[in-house]
Amino acid sequence: MFRVDPKTVTRWAKAGKLTSIRTLGGHRRYRESEVRALLAGIPQQRTDG
Repeated sequence: MFRVDPKTVTRWAKAGKLTSIRTLGGHRRYRESEVRALLAGIPQQRTDG
């Protein structure tokens, strides 16, 4: 969704931009509302032509 490397999203979580929840398997889960809010602040990529 963010079109960035997954490690970047992990860094955002560590920086407090996203709240992450760890699963028993060690995966991270993020709240949809926070993801959408962060996406709203990111300019959309434009495709010309």
